[in-house]
Amino acid sequence: MSMKVPLTELTDRLKRFRARMDKTHPGWEMAAITGKVPLYYFTGTMPDGLLLVPHDGDAIFWVRQSFERAAEESFFPDLRKMKSYRDAAAGMGKIPREMFLETDLVPIAQLQRMQKHLLFTDVKPVDAEVSAVRAKKSLYELSLMERAGKIHCHVLEDCVPDMLTEGIDEVTFGCDLYSLMVKEGHQGIIRFGRFNEMVLGQIGFGTSSISPICVDTPGGVSGMHPSVPQMGCRERKLWKGDLVVIDIGCGYHGYQTDKTLSYMFGKPVPDVAIQEHTRCVEIQDTMASMLKPGAIPSEIYRTIMAGIEPAFQSNFMGFGDRRVKYLGHGIGLWIDETPVIAEGFDEPLEEGMVFALEPKKGIPEVGLVGIENTFIVTHQGGRSITGKSKGLVEVY
Repeated sequence: MSMKVPLTELTDRLKRFRARMDKTHPGWEMAAITGKVPLYYFTGTMPDGLLLVPHDGDAIFWVRQSFERAAEESFFPDLRKMKSYRDAAAGMGKIPREMFLETDLVPIAQLQRMQKHLLFTDVKPVDAEVSAVRAKKSLYELSLMERAGKIHCHVLEDCVPDMLTEGIDEVTFGCDLYSLMVKEGHQGIIRFGRFNEMVLGQIGFGTSSISPICVDTPGGVSGMHPSVPQMGCRERKLWKGDLVVIDIGCGYHGYQTDKTLSYMFGKPVPDVAIQEHTRCVEIQDTMASMLKPGAIPSEIYRTIMAGIEPAFQSNFMGFGDRRVKYLGHGIGLWIDETPVIAEGFDEPLEEGMVFALEPKKGIPEVGLVGIENTFIVTHQGGRSITGKSKGLVEVY
């Protein structure tokens, strides 16, 4: 498979972006893209640069470092060198007073440098428009996500049971898992919005999987140290009777899938945990059947939540008072893309959108039960690309 994003992809993405801007911001004159991942989406490369998209006229990608690499990697038709934003300003000619920017991603210092040379005064957010365009995946993008999903499925469903050994600690196991993932084709990093990155995700033995965490997720992780709240704990070792929870991403050529699988090590977990886990799997399957073009994410959320019995609501989608207010999320170049299966997301789904569905529940003295898989929206409902295991895999 070619490493370069096809020119047809880049052309179509900018075309759809312009159409979205015309719909949401009639009269817009120019947008500026600077975020690494959005730059990759629109240009096929991610150097230090500035993509300027005028309403009238061709988009120009001004590259500071490194132009040579960008030219080698990208089919984008108009790449130009710049040493600073002064060069872009001189090359563009008239810059409108109002500029649409990724306000979630542009630091204040960078904004000030841009305004110094480009001389725009008013800033409007363009994040929602970029996210909406990225939400619907092309066949090219879906092929990369399917490849990521196959790696994900193979490692978690086929390989992990043989990797779990009594006495191994969370960090050592995490390192072994990371090494295997990369050997199998994982890109070595998973990306989130707003500058966040991880190497894998959350790995926990027993109640480590419901430890407090600083990100908006149902589960948790002990972490190696307050300065590195990732990977796991060196002191937490695996013993007979532990529930092992692995919630990790897998990326291939930039595109990612998300999957959570659990394992009963040495002996079964308590019956109540098994029952609650089974209910989570039922919820996942029901949600997946609703992932059809035209469905409304907020309505899916309300329908599922209304059908959950009151007793099950306790510790659902988290543990204690640490509960998230969503049931699934869009995914692609970022793990946490839009739309989200939550209140406030009212635009209809389209075929080719992709979601990670993750109904989970914390169980006292046991850990996190539940499931997560990545699904493509189709007319028949969501199609899993990360496997079909129901979790609670027996490792005896």
